[in-house]
Amino acid sequence: MRAGLSGRPAVALALAALTTAAAVARASAPTALRREIDRIALRPPLAHAWWGIEVRSLRSGRVLYARDAEKNFKPASTLKLVTAAAALDALGPDARLRTTVETAGRLDAYGRILGDVYLVGGGDPNLSGRFHDGRTTATLEELAGALHASGVRRIEGRLIGHEALFGGDRRGEDWAWNDLVWSYGAEVSALSFNDNAAQLRAIPGERVGDPLVVERDPVSAHYGVVSTAVTSAAGGKPELVLRSDPGSNLIRLSGSLPHGGEPWAAGVAIADPARYAAVVFSEVLAARGISLTGTVATSSDPLPAGRRVLAARESEPLAEILRVVNKKSQNLHSEMLLRLLGARVKGEGTVEAGHEAVEDFLRRLGVPAESWDLRDASGLSRSDIVTPRGLAALLVAMDKHPHAAAFRDSLPVAGVDGTLEGRMRGTAAQGRVRAKTGSLRHVNALAGYATHRGGERLVFAIVLNHHTAGGTVGVGAIDDIVNALVTR
Repeated sequence: MRAGLSGRPAVALALAALTTAAAVARASAPTALRREIDRIALRPPLAHAWWGIEVRSLRSGRVLYARDAEKNFKPASTLKLVTAAAALDALGPDARLRTTVETAGRLDAYGRILGDVYLVGGGDPNLSGRFHDGRTTATLEELAGALHASGVRRIEGRLIGHEALFGGDRRGEDWAWNDLVWSYGAEVSALSFNDNAAQLRAIPGERVGDPLVVERDPVSAHYGVVSTAVTSAAGGKPELVLRSDPGSNLIRLSGSLPHGGEPWAAGVAIADPARYAAVVFSEVLAARGISLTGTVATSSDPLPAGRRVLAARESEPLAEILRVVNKKSQNLHSEMLLRLLGARVKGEGTVEAGHEAVEDFLRRLGVPAESWDLRDASGLSRSDIVTPRGLAALLVAMDKHPHAAAFRDSLPVAGVDGTLEGRMRGTAAQGRVRAKTGSLRHVNALAGYATHRGGERLVFAIVLNHHTAGGTVGVGAIDDIVNALVTR
């Protein structure tokens, strides 16, 4: 959605209707609710910030409160609502994504495959231990086990990670350079393993001056860790520094952790994800007793004619994938879904084709999005622009969608799980709110569904931009607004 959505009559009519509703929102909103939300929004630490808010009744469609809801704001991760809804609409909650091991080579009587073998990515974002008790290589072990069971003992050729389903940019436009080191900024591939990241853990040594004990998962030859970090005196501050040059898979740790202090842990992005998956798969094959004589490579070229599938794995249903996207706010998975939308709906697995599919979806649902400008799928881009009115309209439309239940179930529940597990706990909103969070520097947002304690169901979109009060203050104010909605 590089240029807006103007010139489309259905959307223009929807926008006109919503603008009319906004014009009377202040007058028609319950006075007590209006005053309470205004009081929270105008707190001194946030007085210079920009608020965009819309609250609607799902029963009557009435706008209960609006503040600059038609203006443009940075959505942060509330943008994942758009990507998830479009994917659910196009694919359905039961859709599964297939990863295969294929070859055009012959399997001889000695268990040798005479030719190259391809590990073919189908866009499954959960080739990991997420649904397998945390065992990182579990899904690759399934494929290796199927090969072994079919009699394969040796590959007389290369192992090629095939990622042709997706093309174009591997990261979102305007992602910050310091995002790219960490797992939440990992690059995208149709063949992605372990969220295209490695988990590192550093533990203080037994004595002051001892090197830190560094653990990594998975252990693989695809990346390396060099640590000069040491154990410092007890009671001091952690001063650990991680460096990884762009495109490099050599991770360097320096600095210190205090003796007796807490371990340090982080997810670090790994470059060249298709090769990462293929290298780890070769290591899993070796552990299973299947040797590889050739090298590990990657390709986006057409697969060879005459190939056959040696092993295959189906992903979890899309409904489960979306629960990870929204409850955990998983950036990579959202970006993969956008490209998958492009591939399935437009025949091209790129960001641009994905945005075209999203644009069609929003137009069909009558979501007023003509002023939007979307640059990625996850909201990590600092150039994404949406309106709170459009987000609220999307939520209203998805509440009536055939897959409404799967969409709602993907959202974090206040005080219960996901990114809302620690928020609004012990308040009236606990368990009554399902919503997607969003957070960037100077940005906090929350959009979703709330149930008033009297039973009325509401839709809300709250976006706070350009504040310098800190995330805790911004989040606290948003949570107070949501609590006002359920107790008004």
